[in-house]
Amino acid sequence: MESNGTFLSVCMNPTLQKTLCFGRVIPDQVNRTESHRLDASGKGVNVSRVLRQLGKRVVHLTHLGGELRPLFLALCQRDNLDVRWVDSHSPIRFCYTLITGEEPAGAGPGREAPGGRTVTELVEEGEAVFPGTEDRLLSAFKELLGVAGTVIISGTKARGYGDALVPEMVRLARERGKRIILDVRGTDLERSLSHGPDLVKPNLVEFVGTFAPGLASPRELSGDEEGVKSRVADLILELAGRYRTRIVLTRGSRSVWYADGSVPGTDGAEASSPVFDEYLVERTPPVNTVGSGDAFTAGLAAALDEGYSLRDAIAQGAGCGGLNAGFLKPGVIRE
Repeated sequence: MESNGTFLSVCMNPTLQKTLCFGRVIPDQVNRTESHRLDASGKGVNVSRVLRQLGKRVVHLTHLGGELRPLFLALCQRDNLDVRWVDSHSPIRFCYTLITGEEPAGAGPGREAPGGRTVTELVEEGEAVFPGTEDRLLSAFKELLGVAGTVIISGTKARGYGDALVPEMVRLARERGKRIILDVRGTDLERSLSHGPDLVKPNLVEFVGTFAPGLASPRELSGDEEGVKSRVADLILELAGRYRTRIVLTRGSRSVWYADGSVPGTDGAEASSPVFDEYLVERTPPVNTVGSGDAFTAGLAAALDEGYSLRDAIAQGAGCGGLNAGFLKPGVIRE
């Protein structure tokens, strides 16, 4: 497998992320923010920003369009990001993080913490890209494969892209001997597995929603129910073994579940069966949890590129996710 220390981060849903902080929000009243910020975001941008802060070379590939494109690029330049883009003729979406309360405490997005702090995401669905965008993006992807050792594809696609695009990117990267990490879900993930990604990293809700939507109720998934763990473990092991890949499921501040099915046999021997395991995550009081999953992906990818074992790479990913949660800005591990 080729590994040259350069990463290609692909995301097909760029975002301008507005973060708004309030002591409290009173419905049907004028509420004035105590502080706010605007950042270039989207999962691929967050991954790229953390990789840069880890000292890695990274190129970010996306589409851009509309009147806000210069603003998006200026924000990326401020973060020293190398952005390559194709014209989608579609406006960049806004997403909003609403943070209320005064005391940082451990709670996921939209869930109230003991101290009263909440982190709520309000997500705009992006407009469809114009015809021809997919061909331009795939052409740019093929060119950039020459500079990358690791390819990371993150997030959902904007409307207008076909279901064959992500699997085709995985196929092309595999043909070129690249390490491939996927943080995608649904059809993109299902159809990509047969092309041999090295590692897939959805969160638990995305994984269950993709492969077993009837497996557990939302209430069960939000807890640490042993019955859910057992059923998910069986599914992880089956998929990891069938596709000879590594599956890592993040669960916010709870433990990470994973299985490694990528170990080949030697001298004609049959490959060993994957084993389900979990990694306990150190809980830290969050300021803003948005982007923590992307920081995890970046830390994990960087560690694998440096030759870490899967478990040690997960530990670095979890550390980066925790660091990100300590900052107001999404997708960072330091100011």
